[in-house]
Amino acid sequence: MKKSILLILIFSFLSLTGWAQTDSGNEEKKLPEGEISTTQQSVKINGVTIPLIARAGTMQLRNENNEPIALFGFTSYTKEGASTTRPIIFSYNGGPGSSSYWLHMGVMGPKRIVVNDPTNTPAAPYKLVNNDYALLDIADLVMMDPIGTGLSVPIGKSKFEDFWGVDPDIRSIALFVKQYLIENGRMNSPKYLLGESYGTFRNAGVMNKLLNQGIALNGVVMVSSVFDLRTLLFPPNDDLPYVVHFPTYAATAWYHNKIPNKPANLETFINDVRNFTEKEYVPALFKGNKLSSEERNAIANKLAAYSGCSADFWKRADLRVQADEFFAELLRDEGNTIGRLDSRYKGGNQDLLSQFSDYDPQSTAISPAYTAGFMHYFYNDLKVNKKLYYMTSAGGREGFKWDWKHQGNMRWGTSAAINTGIDMAEAMTQDPNVKVLMLNGYYDIATVFYGVEHTIDHLGLPAELRNNIIMKYYEAGHMMYTHQPSLEKFRKDVSEFILSTSNK
Repeated sequence: MKKSILLILIFSFLSLTGWAQTDSGNEEKKLPEGEISTTQQSVKINGVTIPLIARAGTMQLRNENNEPIALFGFTSYTKEGASTTRPIIFSYNGGPGSSSYWLHMGVMGPKRIVVNDPTNTPAAPYKLVNNDYALLDIADLVMMDPIGTGLSVPIGKSKFEDFWGVDPDIRSIALFVKQYLIENGRMNSPKYLLGESYGTFRNAGVMNKLLNQGIALNGVVMVSSVFDLRTLLFPPNDDLPYVVHFPTYAATAWYHNKIPNKPANLETFINDVRNFTEKEYVPALFKGNKLSSEERNAIANKLAAYSGCSADFWKRADLRVQADEFFAELLRDEGNTIGRLDSRYKGGNQDLLSQFSDYDPQSTAISPAYTAGFMHYFYNDLKVNKKLYYMTSAGGREGFKWDWKHQGNMRWGTSAAINTGIDMAEAMTQDPNVKVLMLNGYYDIATVFYGVEHTIDHLGLPAELRNNIIMKYYEAGHMMYTHQPSLEKFRKDVSEFILSTSNK
């Protein structure tokens, strides 16, 4: 009897301390470590075949207390036999809530999807070809899928909403980059971030976060940038978004031959538009109702001449036209609407009385090719477990909602105007060696180039640091790499940037 009582007491103690399984069978489960598929891949660039080790799947992500918080999805390409001092690029798309498959299959990976730019791409079979324009001859690559996208999911006590916000997203990305560098022996490699769209907004925060953790970057590449969210939105009594959108409206009208006596050179035309915008359009909007009828008519006529939309349209809009209104108006007489991500694209408008466009012709033209092409490559070439569901967008998850609060703005006593340009300026001030390359599409109405210029001109950087920001422009849209000449230019611009900043 005494022996039985002793056993019961020992078992009870073990149960209370978590050393034994309870009677209900609720033994604590070991958290998943992640699952990675390793394959041999290659890419041919400039006639040279480069052997690659590809790793695709998930890595267990740990927080600052070394507690597992997520399975973080990624695909990495490492040149076989290369030195650990070879440059490494960490790359992602935006959204927020998008996985990285657009950049992966458009320009960064060893294979790319060919689309019929700027028209609709027919259904499968799609063309998956060797990517002659990849950067894998000069750098290794890690394509990252933020939590909620790709294969990335929370584990342990974490929930999706713990990662869905400006600051939590920056934190988790920085955690992954640091952990990857440590686990793969790459702390002494030249390091780069390359983000697209919201990925540039993220970049600005991550570069500062990493620097605060003692990780200095050699360079940051911003593809289709946004830092000040005011440049994307059209809130009441804020003229800034109308101002920064106008040069892109003009570029779009130039492309679609809606400009009288159209100048032959786009850049010359854009410089003329910039001059008009700064010297005439901005002062006119600032006057508001104090603008005289004569002044209003004169500005409306000039807006019409530059934008391809009538002066009456501009006057009815009080000289302020939102992006989705412009999409619907420019080609209304042809029965078409134009693309938001790339205004070279056009598609049918079923409601010619509509004020706003209800879809993006660029997105519908290329999305099936990218999605199906990537899935085929991911599960067949990279041999990822086909039972693992890849989420192209966190927007497809129940309860997806982004928290837009940002600590960087709270330092200025407000969260009304979310702007990670503040973070970028801080990082560039504290690390005067870091360089930033910005790639801008003239026909991108999602993240307009003049909005980027305005942000950069208002960072308060001294001239020597402002010169560390390099601006490049493309006669294409948000995803400039769908346009063959721009794809070639992308390769040239980014490779030159990496070679010049990798301290070799």
